[in-house]
Amino acid sequence: MVDPLIALTLGVLLLAAVLIIVWPKRGLLARWQEAGRVNQRVRTEDALKHIHKCEMHGRRPTLESLAGALQLSTDAAAELLSRMQGQGLVQPTGGDYALTPEGRDAALHIIRAHRLWERYLADRTGFSEQEWHGQAERLEHNLQPEQVEALAAQLGNPTHDPHGDPIPDAAGNFVYHGGRPLSALPLDTPARIVHIEDEPETVYAQLVAEGLYPGMDVRLLEVSPTRVRFWANGDEHLLAPLMAANVSVIPVEMTVPSNGAATSADTGETLAALRPGQQGQVMGISPRCRGAERRRMMDLGILPGAVIAAELVSPSGDPTAYRIRGAMIALRREQAQLINIQRMTEATV
Repeated sequence: MVDPLIALTLGVLLLAAVLIIVWPKRGLLARWQEAGRVNQRVRTEDALKHIHKCEMHGRRPTLESLAGALQLSTDAAAELLSRMQGQGLVQPTGGDYALTPEGRDAALHIIRAHRLWERYLADRTGFSEQEWHGQAERLEHNLQPEQVEALAAQLGNPTHDPHGDPIPDAAGNFVYHGGRPLSALPLDTPARIVHIEDEPETVYAQLVAEGLYPGMDVRLLEVSPTRVRFWANGDEHLLAPLMAANVSVIPVEMTVPSNGAATSADTGETLAALRPGQQGQVMGISPRCRGAERRRMMDLGILPGAVIAAELVSPSGDPTAYRIRGAMIALRREQAQLINIQRMTEATV
């Protein structure tokens, strides 16, 4: 026979467990249901991005491609597409799926949030290039439309992310970088990198290791079935054709959008060219300067339009002391080479 006290205790514990689980908005069941809704929304937004990317690249967004991209079973992918169709986000087209106007607007919103986050991570944090995409994938789903616009305003309404991908504006319009694959460039033609594809991650990591970035000037030297050879940043580079296909360039005679775009080039002189007693006006910080180092330079007042003067060089030749906004700062030569300036003569001072 069960002890009455034990039975009463078990009954109270069971009742407490039930109350915890079903208590509205506070219990485990409510939290589990909320987590389910968040996961469902995230999957829907990821599906919208996948279908939009397929459409932009002229590929068919199939059930199998969606299942692979989202790491779902085909049954789960089919259920997701059915739900999205019921929400008016997609419509069937001959066995495949296409975005409706509402679906395209939703896709552009999440793409805008993702690329703005990448821009923020590149310019305002110490995260490395290989981390931008993954971090933005996690953060993009947490922004409401008004928060996206606030982030864009904080960043100066950039038109391109740090890889060179266009950032849609609030109306869904964007400026395509207009590049062509590096290997398609005529030999010995001066050009500029405007986009580096960040997927797959392994290829992107190798391009980063080569020191390539949007805004870098290049000159193609050789194209063969086994290698692409080019000159960039004072050195010769070799890439396999598959990797070179992930680098897009334009001839330097063409104009490139600025306004925060990752395609702003390293042009003109750098701060390292100044000698004591000479001054220059800051034109910008090189795209090579990322994360915490870029943030530190901006905190020191190294911003477009600021006047900076070389004061004295250390006995060893490095670093050099510079005066900017009434303060003295010391920069190593490699740091000064990241700051683009326009030299100022006595007449312009």
